[in-house]
Amino acid sequence: TRTVRCPVLISRHVVTGLDNGATVEQFEQAKNKLSTLKKDPGNEVKLKIYALFKQATQGPCNTPKPGMLDFVNKAKWDAWKSLGSISEEEARQQYCDLIGSLVEAEGGSSAQVAAQPAGSETTFKTLLVTTEDNITTIKLNRPDKKNAITTDMYNEIVAALEQAAKDDSVITVFTGAGDFYCSGNDLNNFTKIPEGGVQDMARRAGDLLRTYVKAYIDFPKPLVAVVNGPAVGISVTVLGLFDLVYATDGATFHTPFSQLGQSAEGCSSYTFPKIMGTAKASEMLLFNKKLTAVQACELGLVTEVFPDSSFQSEVWTRLRAYAKLPPNSLALSKQLIRSMEKERLYAVNDAEVERLIERWTSDECFNAIMSFFQGKAKL
Repeated sequence: TRTVRCPVLISRHVVTGLDNGATVEQFEQAKNKLSTLKKDPGNEVKLKIYALFKQATQGPCNTPKPGMLDFVNKAKWDAWKSLGSISEEEARQQYCDLIGSLVEAEGGSSAQVAAQPAGSETTFKTLLVTTEDNITTIKLNRPDKKNAITTDMYNEIVAALEQAAKDDSVITVFTGAGDFYCSGNDLNNFTKIPEGGVQDMARRAGDLLRTYVKAYIDFPKPLVAVVNGPAVGISVTVLGLFDLVYATDGATFHTPFSQLGQSAEGCSSYTFPKIMGTAKASEMLLFNKKLTAVQACELGLVTEVFPDSSFQSEVWTRLRAYAKLPPNSLALSKQLIRSMEKERLYAVNDAEVERLIERWTSDECFNAIMSFFQGKAKL
């Protein structure tokens, strides 16, 4: 089970005035653009980039001055120190402006960068997959649909996990674009009946779900969820297969299976009772209980909760530190933790999938999903 630390959610940062700098999301996008540059911008510019990055993520320079003979680190320290007391927001803005000017100088654009995510061998349509600072980030990228998962998206996530398992990164992070982590299944998945009928659709969906969940069970490196907003359905149930779950205090966790005439998946019928106890797990999986981030943390589903105002900066600072740990030690230690459970998780996954195939072909499930759509149409 996870070590649970639930800090009192009193903001650790007093925010005054208006934030006129670049947003954290824009800052993350600028970081991704940096790795697409084809030309070396030169040492002076690279030192400026380094200094602005440190100022944007850690504030004014607060580390001891390196020795005179440590030329590289002294140059970095001097560059950071020269920024004085400019705010993290202003540093983010200058960082974004500088990276933007470098990209434009090479004739690039934001659209081109988004079409070919940095560090990915495969171009994904529904994901942004990047590798930087020894961290591979898989970002669900359908913000206009609250990152609801389509059939194509399931396949892309499996491919992204397979790719991340083989790359040089130390840890892998899941997060969502926009203000939602993930709204679960795109229910349009259930409205496209193939020529083989409902039975064929259910069997195909079951095979895909089994493969999808198995990709999490088998993933060899530390897997971290950075839950940036509400999470629903399968995006919640698979969290029991992650090694760390960090959440903003605005996140919620909801598994409305019985409301839709369905049953648990993602190995949650086993991991949830193990993590939070049978009674609390039943509240979620049977009776559609929606948890706040603090409640999820108290129950052990979430590792730690952060104020939304500092969520991105605090989490990514911590993850970059974790990514400097010896990679083989991390992977082998995870293997020891997971090895005694793997066969049980495979069996649970199979059982859940078979039960869901039965549910998907039932009148009860069909009627529940139709009622859901009708309810949305009335809103």
